[in-house]
Amino acid sequence: MASSKPLGKKLRLASALKSNRAVPLWVVVKTMGKVRRHPKRRHWRRSRLKA
Repeated sequence: MASSKPLGKKLRLASALKSNRAVPLWVVVKTMGKVRRHPKRRHWRRSRLKA
């Protein structure tokens, strides 16, 4: 990908990067282990972004 990219695409990529984090530990503790996985977690190789 080009190093100079449109601002819109850059913002979408940054948003996708931030949303790809794991569930925080305090959430796991608060829900007593019921919430462990993030349903919208994305792996960089398995699925492509539509950005």
